[in-house]
Amino acid sequence: MIELVVVIGILAVLFAIVLVAINPGRQFRQANDTKRHSDVNAILNAVSQFAADNKGDLPAGVNTTLKDISNATDQADICKLLVPKYISALPFDPDATTADCGEGKTVDYNSGYKIVADANGRVTVSAPNTEEESVDISVTR
Repeated sequence: MIELVVVIGILAVLFAIVLVAINPGRQFRQANDTKRHSDVNAILNAVSQFAADNKGDLPAGVNTTLKDISNATDQADICKLLVPKYISALPFDPDATTADCGEGKTVDYNSGYKIVADANGRVTVSAPNTEEESVDISVTR
Protein backbone atom coordinates (compact mmCIF):
# COMPACT_ATOMS: atom_id res chain seq x y z
CA MET A 1 0.00 0.00 0.00
CA ILE A 2 2.83 2.40 0.84
CA GLU A 3 4.45 1.64 -2.51
CA LEU A 4 1.22 2.55 -4.32
CA VAL A 5 1.00 5.88 -2.47
CA VAL A 6 4.65 6.64 -3.32
CA VAL A 7 4.06 5.85 -7.01
CA ILE A 8 0.94 8.04 -7.09
CA GLY A 9 2.91 10.85 -5.40
CA ILE A 10 5.74 10.58 -7.94
CA LEU A 11 3.26 10.57 -10.83
CA ALA A 12 1.52 13.65 -9.41
CA VAL A 13 4.84 15.51 -9.17
CA LEU A 14 5.78 14.52 -12.75
CA PHE A 15 2.35 15.56 -14.01
CA ALA A 16 2.68 18.95 -12.30
CA ILE A 17 6.14 19.49 -13.83
CA VAL A 18 4.89 18.60 -17.31
CA LEU A 19 1.85 20.85 -16.94
CA VAL A 20 4.02 23.78 -15.92
CA ALA A 21 6.43 23.12 -18.80
CA ILE A 22 3.66 22.91 -21.41
CA ASN A 23 1.56 25.77 -19.99
CA PRO A 24 -1.55 25.41 -22.18
CA GLY A 25 -2.78 28.92 -21.38
CA ARG A 26 0.40 30.40 -22.78
CA GLN A 27 0.16 28.17 -25.85
CA PHE A 28 -3.38 29.44 -26.58
CA ARG A 29 -2.27 33.06 -26.14
CA GLN A 30 0.63 32.54 -28.54
CA ALA A 31 -1.68 30.84 -31.05
CA ASN A 32 -4.10 33.80 -30.96
CA ASP A 33 -1.26 36.29 -31.44
CA THR A 34 0.09 34.22 -34.34
CA LYS A 35 -3.36 34.35 -35.97
CA ARG A 36 -3.46 38.12 -35.44
CA HIS A 37 -0.07 38.52 -37.11
CA SER A 38 -1.23 36.43 -40.07
CA ASP A 39 -4.49 38.40 -40.32
CA VAL A 40 -2.67 41.75 -40.28
CA ASN A 41 -0.43 40.60 -43.13
CA ALA A 42 -3.41 39.30 -45.13
CA ILE A 43 -5.31 42.59 -44.77
CA LEU A 44 -2.23 44.61 -45.72
CA ASN A 45 -1.63 42.41 -48.78
CA ALA A 46 -5.24 42.91 -49.90
CA VAL A 47 -4.98 46.69 -49.44
CA SER A 48 -1.71 46.71 -51.41
CA GLN A 49 -3.30 44.73 -54.25
CA PHE A 50 -6.26 47.13 -54.26
CA ALA A 51 -3.88 50.10 -54.49
CA ALA A 52 -1.90 48.46 -57.30
CA ASP A 53 -5.10 47.95 -59.32
CA ASN A 54 -6.31 51.51 -58.65
CA LYS A 55 -3.26 53.59 -59.60
CA GLY A 56 -2.03 53.83 -56.02
CA ASP A 57 -5.33 54.99 -54.53
CA LEU A 58 -6.12 53.40 -51.19
CA PRO A 59 -9.57 52.09 -50.29
CA ALA A 60 -12.04 54.75 -49.20
CA GLY A 61 -11.80 55.36 -45.48
CA VAL A 62 -8.06 54.65 -45.25
CA ASN A 63 -6.31 57.92 -44.50
CA THR A 64 -3.99 59.55 -41.96
CA THR A 65 -6.47 59.02 -39.12
CA LEU A 66 -6.17 55.72 -37.24
CA LYS A 67 -9.46 53.87 -37.70
CA ASP A 68 -11.04 50.56 -36.83
CA ILE A 69 -11.64 48.21 -39.75
CA SER A 70 -15.38 48.29 -39.23
CA ASN A 71 -18.53 49.53 -40.91
CA ALA A 72 -19.31 51.83 -37.99
CA THR A 73 -19.66 55.54 -38.73
CA ASP A 74 -16.35 57.28 -39.51
CA GLN A 75 -14.36 54.02 -39.55
CA ALA A 76 -12.57 52.23 -42.40
CA ASP A 77 -15.25 50.08 -44.06
CA ILE A 78 -12.94 48.28 -46.47
CA CYS A 79 -14.75 44.94 -46.53
CA LYS A 80 -16.92 45.64 -49.60
CA LEU A 81 -13.90 46.96 -51.49
CA LEU A 82 -11.61 43.99 -50.78
CA VAL A 83 -13.89 40.94 -50.52
CA PRO A 84 -13.91 38.73 -52.63
CA LYS A 85 -11.63 40.22 -55.31
CA TYR A 86 -8.51 40.80 -53.18
CA ILE A 87 -9.17 38.51 -50.22
CA SER A 88 -11.71 35.71 -49.91
CA ALA A 89 -12.96 36.82 -46.49
CA LEU A 90 -11.98 39.65 -44.20
CA PRO A 91 -10.01 38.27 -41.22
CA PHE A 92 -11.30 38.98 -37.74
CA ASP A 93 -9.53 39.12 -34.39
CA PRO A 94 -10.02 35.91 -32.36
CA ASP A 95 -11.76 38.01 -29.68
CA ALA A 96 -13.98 39.96 -32.11
CA THR A 97 -17.63 39.87 -31.13
CA THR A 98 -19.12 40.86 -34.50
CA ALA A 99 -17.35 39.04 -37.27
CA ASP A 100 -19.47 39.06 -40.39
CA CYS A 101 -18.84 40.97 -43.58
CA GLY A 102 -18.63 40.37 -47.26
CA GLU A 103 -20.67 40.31 -50.41
CA GLY A 104 -24.37 40.71 -49.76
CA LYS A 105 -23.97 41.02 -45.97
CA THR A 106 -25.62 43.93 -44.21
CA VAL A 107 -24.67 43.03 -40.65
CA ASP A 108 -22.54 45.47 -38.68
CA TYR A 109 -19.00 44.21 -38.22
CA ASN A 110 -15.86 45.15 -36.35
CA SER A 111 -12.76 43.16 -37.30
CA GLY A 112 -10.81 44.13 -34.17
CA TYR A 113 -7.97 45.50 -36.32
CA LYS A 114 -6.94 49.08 -37.07
CA ILE A 115 -5.60 50.75 -40.22
CA VAL A 116 -3.91 54.06 -40.99
CA ALA A 117 -1.90 55.58 -43.85
CA ASP A 118 0.90 58.08 -43.34
CA ALA A 119 1.51 61.19 -45.45
CA ASN A 120 3.73 59.19 -47.81
CA GLY A 121 1.03 56.60 -48.49
CA ARG A 122 2.54 53.85 -46.34
CA VAL A 123 -0.23 51.78 -44.80
CA THR A 124 -0.07 50.30 -41.30
CA VAL A 125 -2.43 47.59 -40.10
CA SER A 126 -2.30 46.72 -36.41
CA ALA A 127 -3.87 44.35 -33.91
CA PRO A 128 -4.36 46.29 -30.68
CA ASN A 129 -5.87 43.43 -28.63
CA THR A 130 -2.87 41.16 -28.22
CA GLU A 131 -2.82 38.44 -25.57
CA GLU A 132 0.76 39.15 -24.47
CA GLU A 133 1.18 42.75 -23.30
CA SER A 134 4.78 42.84 -24.51
CA VAL A 135 3.77 41.84 -28.07
CA ASP A 136 3.04 44.63 -30.55
CA ILE A 137 1.47 43.34 -33.77
CA SER A 138 1.75 45.99 -36.45
CA VAL A 139 2.88 45.79 -40.07
CA THR A 140 3.66 48.74 -42.34
CA ARG A 141 4.11 48.63 -46.06
